[in-house]
Amino acid sequence: MAKAVWNGVVIAESNETVIVEGNHYFPEDAINKEYFQDSNHHTTCPWKGLASYYNVVVNGQTNPNAAWYYPTPKDAAKNITNRVAFWKGVQVIE
Repeated sequence: MAKAVWNGVVIAESNETVIVEGNHYFPEDAINKEYFQDSNHHTTCPWKGLASYYNVVVNGQTNPNAAWYYPTPKDAAKNITNRVAFWKGVQVIE
């Protein structure tokens, strides 16, 4: 079971993550949505496509753009459709 933890709280948990480039992508229904706020931040990956971000908010603290996902990934990355990954201090524990 993989768990994503930030600020002492489990923000996502799943037995069905997909690992791409060393990052665990959690199924969208495995994230605790109460800790996520939409962000206006976007980046582009040449082979995955346009990434959107969430701010992670736990116990009154915000970790801006700490989670990302690809709403419509390119064909090479279809396996991460409807999945969310983390960085910026979010620990993923296997």
